[in-house]
Amino acid sequence: MTNIISSSSISPLICFFVFFFWLGHGGAQGIQHSAAAINGADKIRSQFLHLLRTRRSPQVPLTVEPSKPVRHPLFQQVPTPTFSEAMESCPKADIKNLKERLKEENFYLHTEALVSSWIKGDTMPFLFDTVWDLIKLADYLTQRKDIDPKRIGITGESLGGMHAWFAAFVDTRYAVAAPIIGVQGFRWAIDNDKWQARIDSIKAVFEEARVDLGKSAIDKEVVKKVWNRIAPGLASIFDSPYSIPAIAPRPLLILNGADDPRCPLDGIKTPTKRARKAYAKAHSSKNFKLIVQPGIGHEMTSLMVKEASDWMDRFLKQ
Repeated sequence: MTNIISSSSISPLICFFVFFFWLGHGGAQGIQHSAAAINGADKIRSQFLHLLRTRRSPQVPLTVEPSKPVRHPLFQQVPTPTFSEAMESCPKADIKNLKERLKEENFYLHTEALVSSWIKGDTMPFLFDTVWDLIKLADYLTQRKDIDPKRIGITGESLGGMHAWFAAFVDTRYAVAAPIIGVQGFRWAIDNDKWQARIDSIKAVFEEARVDLGKSAIDKEVVKKVWNRIAPGLASIFDSPYSIPAIAPRPLLILNGADDPRCPLDGIKTPTKRARKAYAKAHSSKNFKLIVQPGIGHEMTSLMVKEASDWMDRFLKQ
């Protein structure tokens, strides 16, 4: 289920989908495209879409229904968070009667119940299934008369940052992206023995795989086999060195912590280098930026939220 809060009289619109989008009105900013870069990006996008369709029906019904706010959302964090200083620091426009002018809608994507992806290999609940949902969400957003289809931005935190990264990679209707503490190098982590922190965040599936593979402990082989099973290509052809440059020339801001064990800084050196090259070829170097906050681990900070907000304003409100 996706929750969206919007008002046709407010620009930009703000939508929440585990992470949040900015939607704006007005003319789109002109961006020059490099034919060679676009052809390469189109090829990898086509491969990714083919993968999604092999495990998901291309016809996923989408309905929109009026709804009240979710009263008991599911939180992974224990104890349940009650306040986010980072989110509260997000710049806010001074709009009179804002709450009265907002309306809320819920989006329902009806699919078959997920089964164990590791055991049956017929679903991709880690990351890729949600990216498919975001493609369907873009279908809906671009059909709304109160939304400029050329001005849809996407951002998110942690797993939401990964969703923002992959949604922007595969669906060019997401015109601006700002993933927060989400971009990482999955293959780099395996090759450099830096996968532990990421695996610990979803350890149950790796433990099950360890047992099935007859291992006494989770190791590189287990990690590679799990990624290949539940998210094929995540640690190879769709990893950040290939999917991040494919976002060019659309504006992309990557925000990470310098000491983040789940998104090691060394693991994004190659994708960053390739992205800068891709944006330069597209004559859009100013559309790519990496911000690394010193002394910060896997944590979204007020600085990151402000930078993401400013990035959206810069490209969506012109």
